[in-house]
Amino acid sequence: MNDQKNLNHAPGYGLDPLSEVMQLLKLNVSIYHNAKVCGGWQLDDAGTHSVSFHVVTLGRCFLEATGHFSGELHEGDLVLFTRALPHTLRPMTSQSGKQQHLSFNDGELLTGTGLLCGDISFQHKGSSHLLDALPPLLLVRFDQAKAWLQPLLQMIVTENRALGPVSKVIFDRLSELLVTYAVRHYIMEQSKRLNCENSASMLALYGDERLALAVSEIHQKPAQEWSLEQLAKKAMMSRTVFAERFKLLSGWTAGQYITWWRMQLAWQQLQNGAGVANVADNVGYKSEAAFSRAFKKMFEVSPGRVRRGVE
Repeated sequence: MNDQKNLNHAPGYGLDPLSEVMQLLKLNVSIYHNAKVCGGWQLDDAGTHSVSFHVVTLGRCFLEATGHFSGELHEGDLVLFTRALPHTLRPMTSQSGKQQHLSFNDGELLTGTGLLCGDISFQHKGSSHLLDALPPLLLVRFDQAKAWLQPLLQMIVTENRALGPVSKVIFDRLSELLVTYAVRHYIMEQSKRLNCENSASMLALYGDERLALAVSEIHQKPAQEWSLEQLAKKAMMSRTVFAERFKLLSGWTAGQYITWWRMQLAWQQLQNGAGVANVADNVGYKSEAAFSRAFKKMFEVSPGRVRRGVE
């Protein structure tokens, strides 16, 4: 195999805008519960896990999140919480006996529900915009996303039955895939009803084929002084149609998105120790003072403090 990595030899593969956002935000998942729950069990979360998820890995249960969802979860169903929402998980029917949290093997002969639960975090402060663009509770039914949920669920169940070295790392990485797939699933589902009332969000841009072309250009050349006409041409639209559709789908103007993306890149570069003047130039600001004002307006902290690790 040629040692030189050349994406030209892999048609259709490359960094799309959403991939660039997810890479920049640096998703981390840490599992805090992975067991078969048996007996008269009930799991209450008062909202301490502000961004988290649950996957039913075996059986079924009932989820109660007042004001957001009340109903049955089946094996393979995934629930993603993007806000601190108090909620309760319990058996579908009353169970007797002491509550037990057992491994799949130890609880094989007992009636119960398998639950994999994890905390979600991002290393980048810009993650707040991604989370705000998602509903507080995102439910992905197994039957709606079987193509990707089934193989991931199978790997999780297989690992549960053969626990060994680095199992925790494997569960964390598989869970990161679950969350990433869930975000993409939401975007693709939303793209089918983009003109629905209250559907506007930053994420909608990534599900629109033409606008995504323009957004990709913004990502690749953040320092360029983009005009509306240039971006519209990239999206193969007229200026008017481009501006209207961009605003309809995202709730932002193209100029607002450009500023947002520049600031996300700036945050990362400052955290990596780059000088403020260099960062300002890298993201298209000729004036360090103008850059500092824009940065502080978005993050409510000066670029110098971020560079010094004081947030």
